[in-house]
Amino acid sequence: MTSPVPENIRMEDYSYQLPEDRIAKFPLEDRAGSKLLVYDRGKIGKTPFRNIIKLAGGDGLLVLNNSRVIQARIIMYKPTGSRIEIFLLEPLEPAGYERAFVASPGCRWKCMTGNKKKWKGGSLAKEVMVHGKKATLKTEMTADHGTWQEIRFSWEPGELQFGDVIDGAGMTPVPPYLDRMPVAGDKSWYQTVYSRHEGSVAAPTAGLHFTGKILDELRASGSATGEITLHVGAGTFAPVKSETADSHHMHSEHFSVTKKTIRQIIDYAGSVTAVGTTSVRTLESLYWMGVKELTGLLNDVPLKETAGKKASGVNSCSSGLSQWEYVSLPGNIPVTAAMEALLHKIDKKDSEILEAKTGMMIVPGYRFRVTNRLITNFHQPGSTLLLLIAAFIGKDWRRVYKYALDHDFRFLSYGDSSFLIPG
Repeated sequence: MTSPVPENIRMEDYSYQLPEDRIAKFPLEDRAGSKLLVYDRGKIGKTPFRNIIKLAGGDGLLVLNNSRVIQARIIMYKPTGSRIEIFLLEPLEPAGYERAFVASPGCRWKCMTGNKKKWKGGSLAKEVMVHGKKATLKTEMTADHGTWQEIRFSWEPGELQFGDVIDGAGMTPVPPYLDRMPVAGDKSWYQTVYSRHEGSVAAPTAGLHFTGKILDELRASGSATGEITLHVGAGTFAPVKSETADSHHMHSEHFSVTKKTIRQIIDYAGSVTAVGTTSVRTLESLYWMGVKELTGLLNDVPLKETAGKKASGVNSCSSGLSQWEYVSLPGNIPVTAAMEALLHKIDKKDSEILEAKTGMMIVPGYRFRVTNRLITNFHQPGSTLLLLIAAFIGKDWRRVYKYALDHDFRFLSYGDSSFLIPG
């Protein structure tokens, strides 16, 4: 069995001083020109990111999160002039991201609402440009759950799809710590070159350094690339307010993985590089879901017709993993066996895709099952992402971050990155 939920992991022990001027407010013009810190089993050095080809090339598997950032910030105005900001979180009706983005002439979303005390009722409307033509977007708050609200969206002309409407009406949800409004360039800057499936409200930022050329050269070197889709939620920026990690409520995120990627994980077991913490979270969650399947604990959710079926002609089946669920599961099952169990589950449902929701929280003391190497940016002090880094390379995370600060690395979403190989 795995160890109990780790106690007394004090958040103050996973903090550091981050000067404001070290936070990258804008990206470099040359994505691959950023710095790459290399941590290789205790040794630390630096190189331009484009040299990742020499470091990660070969016969391993590179796992990419292909989620695409949506224009999730929508500003509306009341007739009185009051400014109301609506931040999209996840679709409610129709359920499922792909179905929501092709919906017409209306849909309902879970949102956060800024200045909601000024919005007592009624609908708000604004004119937007969609494909060069005028359209009207209307919003109505149908329920208030305190920390989030149900917002009904409708638009004219009604034949437009919601994805096109918000692309014209919304703004790029740049991280709050940038302390600036989004600009036109963010729409392309804050997107990986391999993004395909809309749904994230924050970019999987480790992937921002990759170019099409680098990916082509990695594949030419013998590396395989596998894709997962985890839609990054607003919870990724939620501060840890509790004194200890075990008291923090971890946010959940939706992800999907194809049978092809699961087979790749089996084929390259022991040589898997995750691009970004979102890929890590997905890979490790897959392992524990496979363990649940083997032990008869993976709940079957009735197969539903999802957007995947509608858009690509394939079925999907759904499952999930809660925050600390893995600590009560046997952790000695081989990765290949766990992945084979997932393939069997998908096949039983005559599916091609596994859809799930994970609330898994990775903290120091965790033993990684699937992820062998990690490419990631530098994270906020006292964050759940920093806890994950500390779990991956141990106490050396302090040496890594000190080296980055001492050598003028740029931090957070638009900053530089690191390639971590634990001992």
